[in-house]
Amino acid sequence: MSRLIVGPFNRVEGDLEVRLEVTDGRVESAHVNATMYRGFEQILQQKPAHDALVYVPRICGICSVSQSVAAARALADAMDAAPPPNGQLVTNLMLATENLADHLTHFYLFFMPDFARAYYAQQAWHGAVVERFTAMQGRHARLALAARQRWFMLLGTLGGKWPHTQSIQPGGSSRAVDASERLRLLALVREFRAFLEQTLFGAPLEAIGGLDSEAALRAWHATAAPDKGDLRLFLTLAWQQQLDRMGPGPGLYMSNGSYPDVDGKTLFARGLWNASADAVQPLDPAAISEDATHAWLFDASGALHPAKGVTLPDIDKLDAYTWNKAPRLGGRVLETGALARQLVHGHPLIRDAAQRCGGTVYTRVLARLLELALVVPAMEQWLKDLRLDQPWFADAPLPLDADGVGLTEAARGSLGHWVSIRNGKIANYQIIAPTSWNFSPRDASGVPGALEAALVGAQVQEGEETPVAVQHIVRSFDPCMVCTVH
Repeated sequence: MSRLIVGPFNRVEGDLEVRLEVTDGRVESAHVNATMYRGFEQILQQKPAHDALVYVPRICGICSVSQSVAAARALADAMDAAPPPNGQLVTNLMLATENLADHLTHFYLFFMPDFARAYYAQQAWHGAVVERFTAMQGRHARLALAARQRWFMLLGTLGGKWPHTQSIQPGGSSRAVDASERLRLLALVREFRAFLEQTLFGAPLEAIGGLDSEAALRAWHATAAPDKGDLRLFLTLAWQQQLDRMGPGPGLYMSNGSYPDVDGKTLFARGLWNASADAVQPLDPAAISEDATHAWLFDASGALHPAKGVTLPDIDKLDAYTWNKAPRLGGRVLETGALARQLVHGHPLIRDAAQRCGGTVYTRVLARLLELALVVPAMEQWLKDLRLDQPWFADAPLPLDADGVGLTEAARGSLGHWVSIRNGKIANYQIIAPTSWNFSPRDASGVPGALEAALVGAQVQEGEETPVAVQHIVRSFDPCMVCTVH
């Protein structure tokens, strides 16, 4: 057996290190290290409750809206407040803008550039990948960057700025949209649709969203050249390189549900997908706990529900190897993200693909691309549903003593905020980010987290310092380490 330290990873938000034990060219075990500590949960203590809306977006520069939404919902829960329909729709639009930008960034700037490496030079598709996806130089990568820049103009109108938007409030949105702005917003969404249809998919969004099985996906793939549109090119190399056998997931997938409408229904459903039962199960947030056995954090009280959680550094702790706690649901390891959302929601293509090969590099990336096709049409409808003569915000008093929970879905998966307010100040604030779930360390029973388990069996070629297979698996989960260590 040999030991290999991989990291810090490039093209990752924050710092990540992975320790691999390798036997006969395969990973035998993995330990994932979130290497820094930032202390937001301590910073928030004894601050006025509404100050959370200023602090928590600054946890992360690429998913700050997600943090704002979770904080606003936690405070709204404590206040027993509810936004009016316009406030809910605008919040959906802001969150979707950020999430879709994240999907685009992941595919074009984080994931696909690895296939432009000389390692794949003998593959027939390599030339097309190099031309399109070489980091910061590929033609389509540059087009995606330009589309992303234009796309974020939505947040400039809806929220005033990005990142660290401040317009999302417990009672809705602090900024109204007028008739001329709605027209400009619709134009921006349709411009983004055009980029997706012409460059990424080579097909209408509705045609991609309507694919209902892998057979239908393969039939669609066969209707044009294998590199027509970037989705086709991804499928071509994914099937050839057997990405559908790489990085197996834990079999339990969680979604908090995302984009609620004015009637409380969500665009994507809430729940758990249990692969062994082939069924959706209810999600009980009361069953969540965080185990800090192998984190450089105080853990004398054992695993705790986040409403009672403690975040206190213990840098000299024995057997610790990360700043990340180990979240568990009913003691079980799970995966969260776009794959989980679509399995829980029941999209037939993702269900069919996962029933064949489970959670893998292939299904994780496919689910993220599918969400681009599904959410843009929904955003067009949300803009049309705005009632410009109706309120955008509903005020409510903040109790001196209250507790609240705010759940949402970031691009990478389920995000939760738990707040305790005493005498108008924050007595405790705990956050579980998507990467906290997916990149968790071992728990007190020695059970590895989702990524740690997914890396077992990955191939390590002779002389590889940063194994290609390990890179693909890590990037398929798309870590955001600054959210993990908040």
